[in-house]
Amino acid sequence: MAKYKVTVHTHNIATATTMNNVFIKLVGENGESKRTWLTSLKGGFYQGTASREFDVVCPSSLGTLVLIELDKQPLPLFPQDAWFPSKVVVTTPEGDTCQFPIYRWIMDKEVHLFREGTAKRLCDETNHLARYSREKEMKTRTELYCWDTYKEGFPGSMKADNPLDLPSEIQFSFTKATQFLFTAATGITELKLKGYSDSKKSWKNIDEISKVFCCNRTVISDYAQEHWKEDEFFGYQYLNGCNPMLIRRCSELPANFPVTGDMVKPSLRGSSSLLKELQSGNIFLLDYKNLDGLKANVINRKKQYMAAPLVLLYRTPDDKLVPIAIQLKQKPAKDNPIFLPTDSEYDWLLAKIFVRSADFQEHQLNVHLLRTHLLAEVFAVALLRNMPMVHPLYKLLIPHTRYTLQINLLARAFLIADEGVFTQFAASGGEGMIEILRRSVASLTYSSLCMPEDITARGLESVPNNYYRDDGLKLWDIIHRFVEGVIGFYYKSDSEVREDQELQNWIKDIFDHGFLAQECTGIPQSFSTVPEVVKFVTVVIFTCSGQHSAVNSGQYDYGGWMPNTPISLQQPPPTTKGQSTESTMLKTFPDVGTTAQGMSTMWLLSKQSTDFVSLPSFMNYYQYHLGPKYYI
Repeated sequence: MAKYKVTVHTHNIATATTMNNVFIKLVGENGESKRTWLTSLKGGFYQGTASREFDVVCPSSLGTLVLIELDKQPLPLFPQDAWFPSKVVVTTPEGDTCQFPIYRWIMDKEVHLFREGTAKRLCDETNHLARYSREKEMKTRTELYCWDTYKEGFPGSMKADNPLDLPSEIQFSFTKATQFLFTAATGITELKLKGYSDSKKSWKNIDEISKVFCCNRTVISDYAQEHWKEDEFFGYQYLNGCNPMLIRRCSELPANFPVTGDMVKPSLRGSSSLLKELQSGNIFLLDYKNLDGLKANVINRKKQYMAAPLVLLYRTPDDKLVPIAIQLKQKPAKDNPIFLPTDSEYDWLLAKIFVRSADFQEHQLNVHLLRTHLLAEVFAVALLRNMPMVHPLYKLLIPHTRYTLQINLLARAFLIADEGVFTQFAASGGEGMIEILRRSVASLTYSSLCMPEDITARGLESVPNNYYRDDGLKLWDIIHRFVEGVIGFYYKSDSEVREDQELQNWIKDIFDHGFLAQECTGIPQSFSTVPEVVKFVTVVIFTCSGQHSAVNSGQYDYGGWMPNTPISLQQPPPTTKGQSTESTMLKTFPDVGTTAQGMSTMWLLSKQSTDFVSLPSFMNYYQYHLGPKYYI
């Protein structure tokens, strides 16, 4: 008789425990074991622990172990739960230790195959069982994960009609699904009970807005409520708010923004001039040309309005960033004045409100949806279609795609669909939304996704108080060094990169379906060197983690107080100066119901689930040791 010792490790992340029974079958070159019950009542598959040692007994040795078959079944009257095993360790009768890395959610009753983790490439696998299991896995994946096109000109997406169509391994956990629905329901219900979300009335005064805002508040949203009118807070948000991606240093004024030195001289401290400040690198530009000429939405049968502003920002001698000139339309004209801080209070405030509303559209569609969510989906689908689970790139990247496919499916169904919240209640909803996304895709470049290159291209290397830059570059460097260590261990030469067909298939899929085969994007179509792989993988992890957090998590902080970031506006941009009053501003704000819908949506999108896993935890996901031979 041959006795195998089996230990099952459950990963140390929230909700990883299972109370279901686990079954295993060992498969070797000379045969396979019987399906063996690893009872959870005795062994225990608890978060962050190793089970007791189980015995799997066979009539004779199975030879070299190639794979295991693993499944779990619920106890009577118990639900099917989600389990996140990290690995299975098997000690053979000959005294060898075999490790089977898993590191994925198992949420169903199906049998799952996992290969032994010794670092062999496909070309080195002479064992027919190993090759067979790998080929079977990839055939299954290409059938499960199919490309689809949501709209012409958009990046490819996962083909699925609803969350239940998604493979169980990528669906929300029970915890995530429950909390997501609870957060959505309670936020909207509270506003409905207060009679806000269905109201078509305009705001009578700022105090009324405060009553809705009191439903949910944060420290930063309270600060935004108190300081939203101030120029310093306006400028600060373009460095450290939800959209730090638009601002760039301006050394020469655009031809369509005819600001003169005399206009802005009162705003420049001391005896300086606009020309001198341009040359000194103290002038910055916001250009919302992406919104130019678009048809704005109609909400509750009322036409909405959206500007495409140009804004000059000035770095003061005390290192504050303040606006000094705003033009609300792209084409200079008599009915398109350049607003200045020296104008009347409400002329200047209303100009800033139109800029902040334009920023909402640019941020949500380009910076947030396209540049994090949709790209993350491209990376995830290409990974699942082209990389077997034992590939080091799969192990490195798969945790960063968690929930991506389901959350994007929900976004297409409930946010940007014909009846979605964004389509119905944002100024750019409908035709404008689709066109903004198409324009954003057309302007997408590889270098803009590489944070160090993007910061340099926008001239932001030395701007003070730029915490997005400071923290982001540190995080980029950490990720890059981590990826460099892992990739450098598995690829010892550039030729190994070129010969890895699975790696080449992955990047080609991304180029074709994510960037629509456009060479002008600069996205590689293939990899030739190890540094190329390191750079691109760093982009993938940074986009899915740090970048998404930077542009997503603060949405309610800065947008919960509606006057700071209006989802839509009900009056056209002012065409003359001296006419705006507080009443004009209140009539321009979105109506009560639209405000409530925007607030509840931003609250939902900003809410963090309790099964959130931090980036440092992800980096330790596989207990990487760069010396051993295992993919662990």
